[in-house]
Amino acid sequence: MRLRSLGVALAAAAALIALPTTHPPAAAAETPLSQGKSATASSEENAGTAAAKGVDGDTGTRWSSAATDDQWFQVDLGATASVTQVVLNWETAYGKDYKVQISKDGSAWTDLKSVTGSDGGVDTLDVSGQGRYVRMLGVHRATSWGYSLWEFQVYGSTGGTQPACGSANAAQGRPATASSTENAGTPASAAFDGNTGTRWSSQASDPQWLQVDLGAAKDVCKVDLTWEAAYGKDFQIQASADGQSWNTLKSVTGATGGTASYDVSGSGRYVRILGTARGTGYGYSLWEVAVHTGGTGTPPIEGGGDLGPNVIVVDPSTPNLQQKFDDVFKQQESSQFGTGRYQFLLKPGTYNGINAQIGFYTSISGLGLNPDDTQINGDVTVDAGWFNGNATQNFWRSAENLAIRPSGGDDRWAVAQAAPFRRIHVQGGLNLAPNGYGWASGGYIADSKIDGTVGPYSQQQWYTRDSSVGGWTNGVWNMTFSGVQGAPATNFDSGPYTTLDTTPVSREKPFLYLDGSTYKVFVPAKRTNARGVSWPANAGTSLPLDQFYVVKPGATATTINAALAQGLNLLFTPGVYHLDRTIDVTRANTVVLGLGLATLIPDNGVDAVHVADVDGVKLAGFLIDAGPVNSDTLLRIGAPGSGADHSANPTSMQDVFVRIGGAGPGLATNSVVVNSNNVIIDHTWLWRADHGSGVGWDTNRADYGLRVNGNDVLATGLFVEHFNKYDVYWSGERGKTIFFQNEKAYDAPNAAAITHDGIVGYAAYKVADTVGTHEAWGLGSYCNYTSDPSIVQAHGFQVPTTAGIKMHDLLVISLGGKGQYAHVVNSTGAATSGTDTVPSKVTSFP
Repeated sequence: MRLRSLGVALAAAAALIALPTTHPPAAAAETPLSQGKSATASSEENAGTAAAKGVDGDTGTRWSSAATDDQWFQVDLGATASVTQVVLNWETAYGKDYKVQISKDGSAWTDLKSVTGSDGGVDTLDVSGQGRYVRMLGVHRATSWGYSLWEFQVYGSTGGTQPACGSANAAQGRPATASSTENAGTPASAAFDGNTGTRWSSQASDPQWLQVDLGAAKDVCKVDLTWEAAYGKDFQIQASADGQSWNTLKSVTGATGGTASYDVSGSGRYVRILGTARGTGYGYSLWEVAVHTGGTGTPPIEGGGDLGPNVIVVDPSTPNLQQKFDDVFKQQESSQFGTGRYQFLLKPGTYNGINAQIGFYTSISGLGLNPDDTQINGDVTVDAGWFNGNATQNFWRSAENLAIRPSGGDDRWAVAQAAPFRRIHVQGGLNLAPNGYGWASGGYIADSKIDGTVGPYSQQQWYTRDSSVGGWTNGVWNMTFSGVQGAPATNFDSGPYTTLDTTPVSREKPFLYLDGSTYKVFVPAKRTNARGVSWPANAGTSLPLDQFYVVKPGATATTINAALAQGLNLLFTPGVYHLDRTIDVTRANTVVLGLGLATLIPDNGVDAVHVADVDGVKLAGFLIDAGPVNSDTLLRIGAPGSGADHSANPTSMQDVFVRIGGAGPGLATNSVVVNSNNVIIDHTWLWRADHGSGVGWDTNRADYGLRVNGNDVLATGLFVEHFNKYDVYWSGERGKTIFFQNEKAYDAPNAAAITHDGIVGYAAYKVADTVGTHEAWGLGSYCNYTSDPSIVQAHGFQVPTTAGIKMHDLLVISLGGKGQYAHVVNSTGAATSGTDTVPSKVTSFP
């Protein structure tokens, strides 16, 4: 480090008053790795002192922070580098005490140099370390102002023979055990949950150990330890193939706690920290342990990167923006079973005079943290001109995280199933019917605020959750609300409304947003008894994009699984992905998020996705399309026999859709099977196709839509249609459903083909005879037996008749007299009759 004399410091201060345009250059002559790269900071004093100014190569511009000690400045080198020198060219507001740190993932940091007593000027630090991110972490300021850098320069080299150690944490969410725990609030799992506010702590004795199961043998190359105040002074980092015989990878003596990273070399399925001497009179206590894998063999899969060819990122100044929307819509308007997939991402700002028409497999989303950050003075429109004013097939599209001030006062969103409207602020009214008020069969709204009135008009059914509306005008058969401010009161006896004041458990869908110039995914927190929107409070966590494997068309299931095993989350960019093996999600809190209705197709009869019986997995925003060889189960959550309690941190599936047939022959015995407890199913459409190609009673056979074996599972917005047997079969205890929409299979050849146990027709929604407690609200089943209109289905719903079973507001309908129902639920409820398409209802059962 080269420090200035007092005289030089005073001269520089005088020069600052004169506002010179140049300053002494850094000592190193070559171009820094950091120059022109992406920079972020904990704060910026004003718009003129942005983080980017600290790496622009111009010593007349600067970054400066807010006037507090705890501030940082960080640069993303764009790739892993071997860093040899860091030069800090301070402005008069310099850091007296600070650290220079390096990280491979922007999350876990290693100290390269600690500086105390700096007198500013140009500090040249010789360092040694490898990473992609380098930062200055301020400890104490030298002045009453913030920290201010003319330039922050990082020197070294990229490429070469660097160790290929993964940046992701392979231990996060994995099963953990320990020799002891201080109390129930400090379990072993808390050191591997990705939350630096929770911790494991042991009893106050030596030795003690903490261990994690990585799930499979891996090459371990680095371990990060974040100690609480009760730290380990002497300890060993060990690995084991079987959890019994241990190899020591690193022996540490005289440690002083805090956060430290240790490069190691070895392999094993199990990694443990064996403490032999405590640093305090208390036990051992770790906030977090991160295990990095990869070694010097197969290079790790990098997180982050660009979003692929089918993501269209725009801002208000984008040339020909309307034409971009129009071009995609022209291609996708009627492409019901095509392969095009598109995602529009709108940067925060105000967009004037836009009409974004949204066709098949097209999504539009704002990139702000809040909907009002992205303001459209115009429209986001779905209409049904392509289908002669009939909106019943406006599937597979979405809008999210925007504010819309409609040009004509009302925005039109005339959709059917699988077309979510989430996290939208409509500064006006919302019309859910097509132009001309033709047929419509939707739909779903969540976490949205509509200032004006929502007019469903011709919509047969709709579910709205955790939102706010200025009014709701009408509806045809089944309009269900939970947690909606301004919702109409229940009137199911005489009308279409079922209203619950709150939603028992909910968690909003994860979404992509921009933090400055950095992409992140916001993961909302669980809510209990929610009412109204979740924003702008935005409880939850943000994950940087480099913690995601950005999956692009052409990626293989092998690579996807390797990324998951490495500890990365998944972001599927728009495209169609063929899978020759099952995607296995085994780590707690993994996020699997799709953009633009990304579509997964299992080949050769494999299952598409399996989720282990772990906490907090988030599945959202993708379509599973069955392949031509029968899959047993397209999506399975929890292995058979799963029994863990996940009530504190449930797994959720949101806007995850399943299709069997339509785009070609498809076969699957089960669409979705839920074995884990406490799962939240928030808006799904499980569809055995009744039109398109590859459609026939056996051509696209699929016996079951949803099978629930786990306990305490909640479904909000459940759409399941046309399965050969039961559309929903629920055998878990204490299940709840709020809103269910169903059509029985049109193509049942005759009554004999669907007769079982002496009953004609499989119930649309069956609760198993063994279940003692179950409750549901707002359920509808429709029949349209076009192959044999003489079929009389016994009932729409079949449940045990016990005190613990409570069914509210059920209806069955014969669509134009093509088949009938004899009863609504069990042998209760009047039969449908004739061709009048009038519901038969039961408001409470038993």
